[in-house]
Amino acid sequence: MNELSTVNDIAAKSVRTLPDAQTVTHVHHWTDRLFSFRVTRPKSLRFRSGEFVMIGLPDENGKPILRAYSIASPSWDEELEFYSIKVPDGPLTSRLQHIKPGDQIILRPKPVGTLVLDALLPGKRLWFLATGTGIAPFASLMRDPETYEKYDQVIMMHTCREAAELEYGRQLVESLPDDPLIGEFVGDKLKYYPTTTREQFHHMGRITDNLRSGKVFQDLGLSPMNAADDRAMVCGSLAFNLDVKAILEEFGLREGANSDPKEYVVEKAFVGDGI
Repeated sequence: MNELSTVNDIAAKSVRTLPDAQTVTHVHHWTDRLFSFRVTRPKSLRFRSGEFVMIGLPDENGKPILRAYSIASPSWDEELEFYSIKVPDGPLTSRLQHIKPGDQIILRPKPVGTLVLDALLPGKRLWFLATGTGIAPFASLMRDPETYEKYDQVIMMHTCREAAELEYGRQLVESLPDDPLIGEFVGDKLKYYPTTTREQFHHMGRITDNLRSGKVFQDLGLSPMNAADDRAMVCGSLAFNLDVKAILEEFGLREGANSDPKEYVVEKAFVGDGI
């Protein structure tokens, strides 16, 4: 065996050193608290836009630290994208925030989740309601042609504390009409309603307040929600989810699931601040 083949053999063996390993291809730090990254996609992975998988890294003892992360890329993408908060002392994100292209992460290729189009009854308008990194599954669904084939209008409501924390979603939404793959599907169907709660911004206030007061309907020129036309998906903290559920039910919407489609669904596996 010559020296070159030995080097190649060593390199090949090092490519998959973690169980269910995938390689990081891109990392972008949006703020000191938020970052997104892309990894290679397992050839066997099939998922519906809006689903999540378990990803992670090993701890000091080599034991995997895994958390549920929504896949932010659409089902047709050749890579997988994720959007994450940084928690300085978080068991996973204290490590994950330092990844760079060429590094490996653990990715269990078994997608699940409730934020899928199949879990909703047919309707005319689809509302995506998210706080913080809860926008991730909607980043997937906003890039899926099926979303626009099924609905006449798609409204993305996203609330963060400061304007900089909205940047990931803003850049994504603004790029969609000109996207060569799905721009023709999006057209003028997508309406974007970002708000802040702490920093001065052109739209402010919590999603719950803007729904309950009717301000979002006035600002976007839309009629109020009704169970006949509107469908909704919710992704945020547990408290946010509960508050939004109450408001949606005031509008007459009922919570559905994969096995029992109704007017709205909530992602219960959203990871909070302890990651």
